Amino acid sequence: MEARAVWLTGPRQVEIRTEPLPPVGPDHVLVRARLSAISHGTEMLVYRGEVPAHLPLDLPTLAGSFAYPIKYGYASVGEIEAAGPEVETLRPGDLVFALHPHQDRYVIPARLAVPLPAGLDPAAGVFVANLETAVNVLLDTPLRFGETAVVFGQGVVGLLITMLLRRAGARDIIAVDPVPARRERALAAGAGVALAPDDDLAQRVRERTGGRGADVAIEASGAPAALGQALAVLAVQGTAVVASWYGTKPVALDLGSDFHRRRLRIISSQVGTIDPALSPRWTHERRRDLVCALLEELLLPGLVTHRVPFIRAAEAYRLIDTRPAEVLQVVLEYEE
Repeated sequence: MEARAVWLTGPRQVEIRTEPLPPVGPDHVLVRARLSAISHGTEMLVYRGEVPAHLPLDLPTLAGSFAYPIKYGYASVGEIEAAGPEVETLRPGDLVFALHPHQDRYVIPARLAVPLPAGLDPAAGVFVANLETAVNVLLDTPLRFGETAVVFGQGVVGLLITMLLRRAGARDIIAVDPVPARRERALAAGAGVALAPDDDLAQRVRERTGGRGADVAIEASGAPAALGQALAVLAVQGTAVVASWYGTKPVALDLGSDFHRRRLRIISSQVGTIDPALSPRWTHERRRDLVCALLEELLLPGLVTHRVPFIRAAEAYRLIDTRPAEVLQVVLEYEE
């Protein structure tokens, strides 16, 4: 059999290529894709050529290199078409999620296929990766009950973080985003107020917190300037959690004024690992189980704003790249 896959062949260059499928091994499954989501953060850095070319690929399903060409993507939902004789937990027809590039059919080890709840809308399933990132951010964020959090960026990951902060006990959530429509979505997701990232932001946060500032600030916008603003809104001994990956974009920070006097902290949150301090209790399996439960509890399909046929993938990337204020989550649809 053959499969069709999206390849990025250079900055802002997209091709659909045909490639042979390997046979289904004893412990492998064949998946027919239903939907796949384009990451508006990391994946768009790859699309634009803003990732260091020497970095190694970090998923076994990726192919090529960041120097191009590259087969990239990590949010595919599909149905099992066939399973090897040693596969015990998956059957044809089961809906699964996989950290796999955009491809209409693919063969993977069964352990890489995440079973989704029966009857789940596939449009909710494409958020497994982003929701896992958001859960990991919450595990990394030193938020205590009744505290104030500021979330920079209300794209998909930022909105998911906003949803989870309310569940985690934040008394007040201040969302920050330059796009009015995203600020409206943030209010619906649980934010107490949604602000634009203007010059008065730090003052407005202090006014809302009785002069203290925020206890934590989470930077999920991907904009290098946002990290400096995150530090500016923090209270004494506050923490900025960086969920963004900036790629090759430089980040300039003013660490010579209040940073040391206010004893601020900067923490990096990356979904590939879990805080070692939590390792006696938290594993990747526990985190994944929580994510699958949240898929049915959170209103996720409504975050999909655009559905584009797989064969028109180049148009989908171009839409995100040139009209970002008009989109939230773009997904590719595959033929039945």
